[in-house]
Amino acid sequence: MPPLTRPLRFAVDLGGTALYLAATFVDRARLAERGAFDFVTLDDSLGQPAPGVGRLDALAVLARVAPATDRIGLLPTVTTTHTEPFHLSTAIATLDWVSRGRAGWIADVSTTEADARLIGRPPAAPLAELWREAGEVVDVVTRLFDSWEDDAEIRDVATGRFVDRDKLHYVDFEGAAFSVRGPSIVPRPPQGHPATAVDATAPAAREAAARSADVALVRTDDPDTARTVRAELRERARAHGREPDRLIVLASLTVDLDASADAVALAELAAGWHTDGAADGFHFRLTDPDRDLRLLVDGTVPVLQHRGLVRHFYPGATLREHLGLPRPANRYALAREATAR
Repeated sequence: MPPLTRPLRFAVDLGGTALYLAATFVDRARLAERGAFDFVTLDDSLGQPAPGVGRLDALAVLARVAPATDRIGLLPTVTTTHTEPFHLSTAIATLDWVSRGRAGWIADVSTTEADARLIGRPPAAPLAELWREAGEVVDVVTRLFDSWEDDAEIRDVATGRFVDRDKLHYVDFEGAAFSVRGPSIVPRPPQGHPATAVDATAPAAREAAARSADVALVRTDDPDTARTVRAELRERARAHGREPDRLIVLASLTVDLDASADAVALAELAAGWHTDGAADGFHFRLTDPDRDLRLLVDGTVPVLQHRGLVRHFYPGATLREHLGLPRPANRYALAREATAR
């Protein structure tokens, strides 16, 4: 079997509109974990997905899934529009702690007047402006993650000191739409920065993805479109001084399987797109989550494992390790150390 020099990445959305049973989400996440998927996602929005349709809070659901799983990454969608960045960072950092380093998040925007009215905010801004704000939110969230140095907690019983104040930092962020002083109320997450994902299907979202995201999702069933967008995102990332390989681009596909489906055909498609450089992997959105996920795990994944394209087990304990991404250094610790020299 050839070595996994560039593994094919798999992720799946857990679905769940009008679904209120925690056990169902847990079962789906465990099944995806058995297939060694990199992470699961759970979509969300600020308002109702449709008139008269309810939904659960994605971040809270995945906090319930966290202790019932061991390795798989957990990425809820979080709307940056109308959401306070301080509270957002606290919630994501908490998910990283309760999952022991497996948290991430999908940054999204809210574009409708109805969503703005829900919380009494001004009318919705243009899409480009919303994504510029989302980019600022991602920036300040990572600053808040860093506002505690890794060894800020000292817990010295003899002196009664819990934290080293010199290792807590004000972020003093001034954005176009908000300002945040900090520091956070949650210690630095186990991963340093939980992984950030952006749905980069819309051109307006691509700058935010290229500048700050670890994972970009592109909704398309056309390999040429996927390849073009991937190349654009990687070039934009390079322009921001990033290593393009550090931005993982996944094609987000709608999958509709049944018991008679040829699971080998989907494996061929995935292998072909990956080999041709159209995508680094796939994010599956399942028509029937319970049926289709089982067919993926028991049918498609073994075929790709046999070909050496998909791993049999997780390489580490954290989501960043699964994705081959380093743990970021703390920006404030680096600055303090540089000043001390």
